[in-house]
Amino acid sequence: MSQVRPVHIVGVSIGSSRRDHRVEIELLGRPFIIERRGTDGDIDRAIALIRELDGKVDAFGMGGLDLYVVAGQRRYVLRDALRIARAATKTPIVDGSGLKNTLERRVIRYLRENGVVDFAGKKVLMVSAVDRFGMAEELARSGCDLVLGDLMFILGLPIPLRSLRALDYAARVIGPIACRLPIHMLYPTGKKQEINTPRHSRYFHEAHIVTGDFHFIRRYMPERLDGKIVITNTVTRDDLELMRERGVATLITTTPELEGRSFGTNIMEAVLVAASGRRPEDLTPADYERWLDRLDFRPRIERLR
Repeated sequence: MSQVRPVHIVGVSIGSSRRDHRVEIELLGRPFIIERRGTDGDIDRAIALIRELDGKVDAFGMGGLDLYVVAGQRRYVLRDALRIARAATKTPIVDGSGLKNTLERRVIRYLRENGVVDFAGKKVLMVSAVDRFGMAEELARSGCDLVLGDLMFILGLPIPLRSLRALDYAARVIGPIACRLPIHMLYPTGKKQEINTPRHSRYFHEAHIVTGDFHFIRRYMPERLDGKIVITNTVTRDDLELMRERGVATLITTTPELEGRSFGTNIMEAVLVAASGRRPEDLTPADYERWLDRLDFRPRIERLR
């Protein structure tokens, strides 16, 4: 490893601290320290940690929630996420949305164009689309039979959405209210990330492919996922074994494997921002595409069966 000062990336997550991980790798000839620190659902603790490290690390990833969610042409800012993001005044902080809008689109195209996954005519369950709208749009273009689980898995309503237009309509009605709710009411945080309570199992069983945020998948998946393809990320070695035990045929993560772990898009976007040496607000989608080419991020594909 080079003697040059390592680029230090810290992902601060309100998820479980049991999922913490740290790696030291070299990218583009530069040493990087990449770590994830969970605060077990404690937002104030996350804010305190960011303030403690602000100006001492090169970039923050904000995990366990998104700064905003997207449906159609509208963005909805999450109140709790804004509190956390404002704690960083010196070090750039990102929530992964830049990569979700670029890398995850590329991954779906890559899988389709390289014959890894044939989406045409397949039933695809996307557990939530507002936090991965780029992936949702690319899936819709792929010719699959898409079910969006935002109302079912975020709000607990037994209503599947079957088009991006339906998602846009639902978001216009519910989004302005939902984005003001405490994050723990919308997303599994802390120890909830370790609990499996099957919900709406019919849609998992009917799907050939299950996609979206892994914490939603892990929280609500049924006991068996025999023969399924799962496209997700933020996966640990234990998660990989869990997928194997449940009968998953293929696990694909949109971010690469780093020493047994696929970090979240927020952390990998922080890597990209730090590598570029620019502020995230100065990076365009075209810049993200160029840096993704340079970093050569490729999906991780694990054949479990």
